[in-house]
Amino acid sequence: MKKSAILASAFATLCVLAACNGNKKAEQQKQQTPAAAAQPAATAKADSVPAYKLMEGLPQTDISKYKADKEGYISLFDGKTLTGWRGYDKATVPGAWSVDKGAIHIKGSGNGEAGARNGGDLIFAHKFKNFDLKFDWKVSKGANSGVIYLIQEVEGQPSYISAPEYQVLDNVNHPDAKLGVNGDRQSASLYDMIPAQPQNSKPYGQWNTGEIMVYEGTVVHYQNGKKMLEYHLWTPQWKEMLDKSKFSKDKWPLAYELLMNCGGANHEGYIGLQDHGDDVWFKNIRIKEMNNK
Repeated sequence: MKKSAILASAFATLCVLAACNGNKKAEQQKQQTPAAAAQPAATAKADSVPAYKLMEGLPQTDISKYKADKEGYISLFDGKTLTGWRGYDKATVPGAWSVDKGAIHIKGSGNGEAGARNGGDLIFAHKFKNFDLKFDWKVSKGANSGVIYLIQEVEGQPSYISAPEYQVLDNVNHPDAKLGVNGDRQSASLYDMIPAQPQNSKPYGQWNTGEIMVYEGTVVHYQNGKKMLEYHLWTPQWKEMLDKSKFSKDKWPLAYELLMNCGGANHEGYIGLQDHGDDVWFKNIRIKEMNNK
């Protein structure tokens, strides 16, 4: 076949493929009224990935006004107010969140994943990149929650669709502790991907210490002073874990797209406390930023 004929055939094939792709529509997303103007829809190239919108224009916290201690940590919670915090995809703090005896408390609704009435996840309104986060947590009997990090605010979607989750759980009384694989939904686990072992959480009603270190893609979870797990974002290892999780491309294409590029273009995001419909408390929330590039 002559070169000109080959080129003509290839061009015709490309036109057919383009026409086919153009007829495929992105999956419709759940509609909600945004709290502020959103960025233009970021449409993924893959046919199976729906379009999505990242929120912008919501209140931000000026971290420069927070004084660091001698170790370089700043307190994200003063023990008295929710200054610096707001709801995920919201301009204000949802009514279900309050300060209770020096701790941040989410009032449980008993609705499970549906969340508390007038609830939703709580985020500290500043994006962090490389950091060491320390916090204390306790849960009521059978309670479930999490600390989520590198969150992007995606209109109409939950916070964990774009970010890893440090599981917070009553391992004895909540059924999630027995689901997943090898305990990867127990406290301090990377939810649904890496189990925290050996498990050392304290019973419900007692305080546990948690810690999350993120540095240039390396992530470490600690619980009650012990290193529980380590993994590496934006690597073949990360992709393999996503492929085996509930966030795989086949099971949840939008989550897969967002988590593959966790932290967005700048690899940074918000820190959030999850509303899972149960009573949970957090205190002594401190963070140290590390050599941000």
